[in-house]
Amino acid sequence: MSASDSAAQTAGSTPHPVVIEGALGEPWPAGARRDDGAVVIGGVDVRDLAAEHGTPAYVLDEDAFRARARAYRTAFAQAFEAIGSGVDVYYAGKAFLSVAVARWAREEGLRVDTASGGELETALRAGVPGAEIGLHGNNKSDAELHRALDEGVGRIIVDSMVEIDRLAAIVRERGDGPAPVMVRVTTGVHAGGHEYISTAHEDQKFGLSVAPRADGSSPALDALVDAVGRPELRLLGIHSHIGSQILDADGFRVAARVVLGLRADLAARAGALVDEVDLGGGYGIAYLPGEVPLDPARVAGDVATAVAGIATELGTPLPRFSIEPGRAIVGPAGVTLYTVGTVKPITVGTTDDGGTFVRTYVSVDGGMSDNIRPALYGAQYHVELANRVSDAAPVLVRVVGKHCESGDIVVHEAYLPGDVTAGDLLAVPATGAYGRSMASNYNMLPRPPVVAVSDGGTRVLVRRETLDDLFALDQG
Repeated sequence: MSASDSAAQTAGSTPHPVVIEGALGEPWPAGARRDDGAVVIGGVDVRDLAAEHGTPAYVLDEDAFRARARAYRTAFAQAFEAIGSGVDVYYAGKAFLSVAVARWAREEGLRVDTASGGELETALRAGVPGAEIGLHGNNKSDAELHRALDEGVGRIIVDSMVEIDRLAAIVRERGDGPAPVMVRVTTGVHAGGHEYISTAHEDQKFGLSVAPRADGSSPALDALVDAVGRPELRLLGIHSHIGSQILDADGFRVAARVVLGLRADLAARAGALVDEVDLGGGYGIAYLPGEVPLDPARVAGDVATAVAGIATELGTPLPRFSIEPGRAIVGPAGVTLYTVGTVKPITVGTTDDGGTFVRTYVSVDGGMSDNIRPALYGAQYHVELANRVSDAAPVLVRVVGKHCESGDIVVHEAYLPGDVTAGDLLAVPATGAYGRSMASNYNMLPRPPVVAVSDGGTRVLVRRETLDDLFALDQG
């Protein structure tokens, strides 16, 4: 939007916002609605939620989470069954993981993918069997590897030749049977959003490149051959992950061709046709009204059709597949609730006709410590006045936090009623993924609670931190 367009809309040419009682639609959790002017999530009026639990607060709709988990499991199971293969769906815990959420995922038929010792411990405390857990990481510690072996973790995704050596040595030292491993490869497919969340191009820390050297070999193929020859390891298959916030199936199809070709090359070179291929995660969601999220049934069908054709071309039987959605399951199920504090109109320019271009800064009681993505990636979010409706003309706002940083932005640009004032509640949808999991205590702000809502009731999954919690770590 240009400054002149913004100025014109700020001056009042934009119609007043029309608030309709009833369902809110994307990007809100399924079933979210307005009732008596207030946003209602999981049957709970946010005014009641704020009164009971305070703000800021992460609100997680349990039914929406479970429904999305089922949708991915069902869509991929049906699509891959139709081509004569099978699929396992792992919930990518890095998006957000707590004991309750790991339990929900397993109850809906998902396995759990972890990326650290802490995430692994969370899944185990939720009762997820080790065999249904995967452990990722480009720099796993010896302690993490020992813990994974102790608990019989179903697959350890090795990320380098160094890790293959280290894991083999640990298994020898322990005198265990072979450790189940997948080798993570980088396919060269660049898909999704910001550069920092695209994970399959060559110049980054994850995996081993499939790109061939002059002699036709590659780091990925060499690692796979090496793993096949290690008695301490049992090579399950090949793992790839091409990025995040992907909104079409093209990248998955291209990556599948690369990985299945690598699988055939391994069979030709080492006589080992691995049983499993993991195509990773990165399934995109809607963050703003009007955006179209990736439909699980459509992407499952597209990918299944593609891999069946590729396997036929290669003359190899289909492996079993696995995928790792995280954001696509928990992201749309979450909303962050804030209370407005300072409201400050700022004149930021002039228009061609001599008018002023005003942006209103609306400060809330959280900020970059509870959602770093706008500052880190320039991520865009939607926001609405959540505790009431208003007939006031809309004004262009920037929703900002309370941190000592000019980049402390929650929503870069949005329209809110011009009478937004201290004490109002604002709700930011699609924050279930990466808000709490990337939260910090910057400026010594305690992290907000995670409150589950379902059938009109609330339950605290992760309690609000207190200053006492923070000072308990300070040894003086």
